[in-house]
Amino acid sequence: MALLSRSELDTLAQTEGKWCISIFMPTHRAGQDTQQDPIRLRSLFKQAETRLLEEGLRGPQANDLLKPAQELLDRHDFWQSQSDGLAVFVSPQLNRFYRLPFPFAESVMVNTRFYLKPLIPLLSGDGRFFVLALSQNQVRLLEGTRYSVDEIYLDGLPNLPKNLADALKYDQFDRAAQSHTFSGEGGAKFGRTAIFHGQGSNQEDPKTNVRIFFQQVNEGLRAILAHQHAPLILAGVEFLHPLYREVNIYPHLVEKGIFGNPEILKADELHARALAILQPLFEEPQKHAVETYRQLAGEKSDRASNDLKQIVPAAIYGRVGTLFVAKDAQLWGKFDPASDLLHVHTQRERGDEDLLDLAATQTLRNHGDVYAFEASQMPDRSPADAVFRY
Repeated sequence: MALLSRSELDTLAQTEGKWCISIFMPTHRAGQDTQQDPIRLRSLFKQAETRLLEEGLRGPQANDLLKPAQELLDRHDFWQSQSDGLAVFVSPQLNRFYRLPFPFAESVMVNTRFYLKPLIPLLSGDGRFFVLALSQNQVRLLEGTRYSVDEIYLDGLPNLPKNLADALKYDQFDRAAQSHTFSGEGGAKFGRTAIFHGQGSNQEDPKTNVRIFFQQVNEGLRAILAHQHAPLILAGVEFLHPLYREVNIYPHLVEKGIFGNPEILKADELHARALAILQPLFEEPQKHAVETYRQLAGEKSDRASNDLKQIVPAAIYGRVGTLFVAKDAQLWGKFDPASDLLHVHTQRERGDEDLLDLAATQTLRNHGDVYAFEASQMPDRSPADAVFRY
């Protein structure tokens, strides 16, 4: 299972062709409802199959297309470690599924591209973040949004030490190997000085041991964080914070951290403290984007528009720098690229797509910013507002 990131979203946005299936559903972390979740997904797969047949795909081909994703239905371990929502994307080119801390409404879409609008809140003002809870006895990584938080399973990461003692055990092994390989007085691994036989011990310098531990934590977490852009909050006792920051290699580590022993803090407590730090950071870009739109709209500038018939073509041709969409609204219709005409329908017709999702996906494909708001909070009280690049 991949972690959702902007690069993952870009991959989904770039995927086009017949038979792109997007499925969203709420899931449950515990209790009897966890047994109902695979039943609900099976029903959604049946809906997807029906729509594929309606679009002209033959039965055996529909079964072959859905088969890799349907294997999730029988994975007991998968259903016992759910978050608040599940997103499944199936196409002839790729299959992806994401367990996410966001309670999606049930939906099934079959189109020539994936339906991505439900994911946008996770990458904007309601955005994702990580909490790295560090003590000398334990390493925890949590992924959260405004709504909830999940512990990320770390035991499968081969290069991640479980604690300080584990890190020093491997470090001593490294030193022994280096002492039989190199001659001379110096050497380095992950930026530290290697100590060879007969040269002393780090027992006299506890901070050096902690740095070694943190360097290994950095390397071990690279497999998860390498392509992420979400902010990272550090949680730990106060004297560990500057030591970790000395060796940190993740570029989105937040300046403020959570002080205290994280071993006694539950996930929901870490979530609440992280949100108190991050909420202003999440809101600032969004607030600035809204102010820019309103200023341009107030000046009657051609760079601001709430007209969907202008916005959709502009998004397709890469002119939209910032897009706002009403996250609970759907506007059905078709865009004809040959004539650059947008046809909006009062009710969904065969072959229609959600034009708000089309505008959002095309803006993302062209490296624009997309924000999803409640309809009442939209900058111009319209289903879509945009700031054009030119």
